[in-house]
Amino acid sequence: MRETTPAPSRGHSGRRAMGAPPPGRSRAWGRAGADGTPPAPTSVPTPARRQSRGRLHPGAWWLWSLSLGTAATRTTNPLLLALLIATAGYVVATHRTTAPWSRSYSAFAKLALAVLLVRLAFAVVLGSPIPGTHTLVTLPEVPLPHWAQGIRLGGRVTAESLVFALYDGLRLATLLICIGAANALANPARLLKSLPGALYEMGVAVVVALTFAPNLIADVQRLRAARRLRGRPDSGIRGLLQVGLPVLEGALERSVSLAAAMDARGYGRTAEVPAPVRRTTTALTLGGLLGVCAGTYGLLTAEGGTYGLPVLFAGVVAALAGLRLGGRRSPRTRYRPDPWDMRAWLVTASGVAVAALLSLASVRDSSTLHPGVVPLTAPTLPLWPAAAVLLALLPAFVVPREPS
Repeated sequence: MRETTPAPSRGHSGRRAMGAPPPGRSRAWGRAGADGTPPAPTSVPTPARRQSRGRLHPGAWWLWSLSLGTAATRTTNPLLLALLIATAGYVVATHRTTAPWSRSYSAFAKLALAVLLVRLAFAVVLGSPIPGTHTLVTLPEVPLPHWAQGIRLGGRVTAESLVFALYDGLRLATLLICIGAANALANPARLLKSLPGALYEMGVAVVVALTFAPNLIADVQRLRAARRLRGRPDSGIRGLLQVGLPVLEGALERSVSLAAAMDARGYGRTAEVPAPVRRTTTALTLGGLLGVCAGTYGLLTAEGGTYGLPVLFAGVVAALAGLRLGGRRSPRTRYRPDPWDMRAWLVTASGVAVAALLSLASVRDSSTLHPGVVPLTAPTLPLWPAAAVLLALLPAFVVPREPS
């Protein structure tokens, strides 16, 4: 007799027999084999995981921007500085999202313009040590006492002094715009999440501050709107005092709730570290920070260019070693950490290459990167330093744009 197999029921077993996914499984569950083997799950990345793979590490954006800022400090040529501003602006325009922190680029651009105008105003009002022969205007000069030698108010304003102030102010404005590019491109929450374990407490504090600041602004706007609807004043000292008390009360309630949640999750608890490791960590961290400060000062000055780079490199190595040892105090894990992949290396390398090539050009061909103002001459665009600046456009082609 031929054996008969009963028909599958309408329950869960029937769905499994027809190749449907078992309960609790998604459609990613594979088909059963011909020999009756159970189906194997297929790895289909979720949208959040695909988005994390497509994002660039925020530290790469900061290293790229800081390298462009370092390149800006090595020259006063307005053509090269304008090229650096255009390069950073193009990358920001193609890769920033609609997130709130992405709007900071316009604020930094306005700040850079204000710095440039203030620098020109100081050159007009307070004078400049640069001698000049092309007088533009003569302002009434205010006599100053003998102890204020070297400072004047008003007097002769020359074209040479204004051009020198323009070059100096444009260099500082370019540095601010490069920092603004980092703020517009890098997610601050993801950047703080990527901090080493030694800076975990500081990162959490900054994240909490960034999270609670919009809540305070929203509370102030809500309370002022409520007072206007009731016909009560919402401006002036009296209105601010009556609005400030509920705002502080709400902030205190949120702080207490946050403190209870952080204590329940074990915030602030550290692991036991031997005393020699703690002393070594402190020595390496402090020595590394001092080395970074001394090396940065050497790179920004013409006299310390020879020792600036070695001291900076030694300070960075010591600081990283100290942070590595200090991370033993905070045994924690990261949920979906941002990977430092090949794109992050390419973005960082493009910025570092621009800084290194412009530093080399400032040593070998200082006249083109620092055009003179006495006598007053028109600046020229050097070819290979300009080509080096264009290397900073590499992130616009190798980094995919994040979905808004």
